[in-house]
Amino acid sequence: MSTPFSVTARPQRARIIAYVLALVVVVVFTLIAFGLHGKTGDGPGFFQRGDQAAMIGLGLCAAAGILLMTRPRVVADEHGVRVRNVIGAYDLPWDVVRAVTFGRGAPWLTLDLHDDERVAVMAVQIADKDYAVQAARRLRALHTASRTPTVVE
Repeated sequence: MSTPFSVTARPQRARIIAYVLALVVVVVFTLIAFGLHGKTGDGPGFFQRGDQAAMIGLGLCAAAGILLMTRPRVVADEHGVRVRNVIGAYDLPWDVVRAVTFGRGAPWLTLDLHDDERVAVMAVQIADKDYAVQAARRLRALHTASRTPTVVE
């Protein structure tokens, strides 16, 4: 995580799975590419080097898509919270956040906003168990601290 005045969280298990899966996809597509040689079937066509390169390219594109799952992150401090999901990002001040919740059966944390909108925080996933609980508690503490007026002496 981070200092007591800020929280940074990223999914743990999903990142490991995404990295391993992306590597497996690239290896499998590369092996398939090297298996493409000779005739394409009963027709007059032959596999070329370009076909092999295209197959490896497809594997790299698929791996890049899988690696999008490593993108989620949440960074929060006393001023607000910045959420980056697989697609899209939010930069919210704490005064628009009504609650930080982990709904029963929900796969990740959500921010309930005052206008009855909900923002998914995919960086804090229930699959990460204790890490997710700790991140949720720290986010709630920051949210609570932002709502209490500070006394200046």
